[in-house]
Amino acid sequence: MTRLSVNINKVATLRNSRGGNLPNLIQVAKDCEAFGAEGITVHPRPDERHIRYSDVPLLKNIVTTEYNIEGYPNRPFLDLVLANRPDQCTLVPDGPGVLTSDQGWDTIGQAAFLKEVVAELQAANIRVSLFVDAEERFIEGAKDVGAERIEFYTGHYAKQFLNDPEKAVAPHARCGALANQIGLGINAGHDLNLENLSYYRKNVPELLEVSIGHALISDALYFGLQNVIQMYLRQLK
Repeated sequence: MTRLSVNINKVATLRNSRGGNLPNLIQVAKDCEAFGAEGITVHPRPDERHIRYSDVPLLKNIVTTEYNIEGYPNRPFLDLVLANRPDQCTLVPDGPGVLTSDQGWDTIGQAAFLKEVVAELQAANIRVSLFVDAEERFIEGAKDVGAERIEFYTGHYAKQFLNDPEKAVAPHARCGALANQIGLGINAGHDLNLENLSYYRKNVPELLEVSIGHALISDALYFGLQNVIQMYLRQLK
């Protein structure tokens, strides 16, 4: 069964909007796990507009499932990850001014940089996943730089899904088969929701994990956090 990792960035955004500690990010992470989530994902950005660097060690102390830290691998980010040693680090190519992740790595053009970063994280016993678009050359490039997993950027899939689900998922299914063939684990994330998640899981072979934040937290406004986590888990069965 595909694991559900809940991205709690949006919870931190709500907390930061008032400057206090409501909602309590640590309690929300604990509750997500109690309600069935199989991982917690955070994405600390340089401006700390949602997850703060100071949140990362606090979450490390309480997360009992899989702890996944994602972000752009500049030196401060890498130092943060190495100091807290999550189960997984997902590297994304976002620069400081990017609003949200909207593309994957050029694993060929940036191979030398990625190979060095991947090796540094793996030396600390941290599994490394690379955020990639569903293109065969980038999948092969991820393998060449030593990553253990890829995370498919599913933003384009989500946009195309409403008009043509089969066409939308085709490159992910094809590249997923390639990833399995060359020994890469498969994660996915970005704009996956209750409408498109089940179809994606059924068509992408050996999907190990999805990371979902924006849609899940938005749905929780209507259904409640406990209910909505169960709703997403049912889409992955």
